[in-house]
Amino acid sequence: MMNLKVLLPYKIFLEKSGVSNIVVETSVGSMGILPHRLDCIAPLTAGILIYKDEADGECYIAVDAGVLVKTGLDVIISVRNAISGMDLGELQKAVELDFLNLNEEEKKFSSVMERMESNFIRRFTEFNHE
Repeated sequence: MMNLKVLLPYKIFLEKSGVSNIVVETSVGSMGILPHRLDCIAPLTAGILIYKDEADGECYIAVDAGVLVKTGLDVIISVRNAISGMDLGELQKAVELDFLNLNEEEKKFSSVMERMESNFIRRFTEFNHE
């Protein structure tokens, strides 16, 4: 059995022992983790994390982009945001509405910052040549 820890930037979201399997979403599709899988690191995309433990059975968590690290029987998942406590349909809607829209806003912000930086560099270069 594995130990699962889900970390957010500001707190520990979940800490479970006795986890028998985990399924996460990566940029190339779903990835399953069993206790004796080789150690690995995987980038995660926004999606539904599924884990099965002895006490609660199959559980679902909506997670934002992040990273998974498996070493031995420990699996640590670090994500920007996570939501649990809803049924599977509501979690899927939360992923689509909250996490994917947030990523679009971040892309727009990044684009604006890149334009500002390039304008600054261009003006600074012009100033130095005068």
